[in-house]
Amino acid sequence: MVKKVTVSTIQKYKDNNEKFSVLTAYDYSTAKYIDEAGIDIVLIGDSLAMVALGYETTHSVGMEEMSIFTKAVAKGVQRAMVVTDMPFLSYHTDVSSAVKNCGQMIKLGANAVKIEGFNEHILNVIRRLVETGIPVMGHLGFTPQFLNTLGGYKIQGKTREAAEEILKQAKELEKAGVFSIVLEMVPQESAKYISENLRVPTISCGAGKYCDAQVLVSDDVFGKFSDFKPKFARQYGDMKSLIFECAKKFDEDVKSGNFPSEKEIF
Repeated sequence: MVKKVTVSTIQKYKDNNEKFSVLTAYDYSTAKYIDEAGIDIVLIGDSLAMVALGYETTHSVGMEEMSIFTKAVAKGVQRAMVVTDMPFLSYHTDVSSAVKNCGQMIKLGANAVKIEGFNEHILNVIRRLVETGIPVMGHLGFTPQFLNTLGGYKIQGKTREAAEEILKQAKELEKAGVFSIVLEMVPQESAKYISENLRVPTISCGAGKYCDAQVLVSDDVFGKFSDFKPKFARQYGDMKSLIFECAKKFDEDVKSGNFPSEKEIF
């Protein structure tokens, strides 16, 4: 039996000053491969709105799509913790519907959910989820679901005062019961200060090297998504070219009569 990564595992990483890794996945086979590679948390990110479904922002993806992707990814993972991003408006209206929607993801195979932002309602949702037995990952700094109120893709926590405010929010999330907090697009110095003053682990999404973990969108890591590339993403492969070349060779073989061969027919 493979030893499953849990909230206790993640906290031990923090306590022992060990880094851990987080990657997104949106399908069974990708989830299976990155789990086997040793990634600690597999995130079904609402970034799938752009990289998998072609939407312009995360606002367009809903519970139906997130449910389908969560079910597929969960089936491919044995060791890693599976976390689902809760989509826009799935937890914003009332606590009861938030618990129901988050509970649906747990039933489909997720081990935890991720919720963006900070306000009294979100704190109440987190408290109730934790009471219900649903682990919650927080998300502060730049929060894509609040893109319109933030005024665009802007770095957060650039001043001492702004960093203190994020730390204040993070401490409230910690009290509410989150097991970790994503810090997105926060200056490295601010993220370091915030991380050092929290008990729970922080996960950097463009927040520098001093957080307890790093998260990236797998399509950026693999070089598959090419519409845009975040400054903080590192490309480790060139799947775009691989897919293009494979498709081109298949097309040529079909049209030339080279496929199928005698080995590939009944």
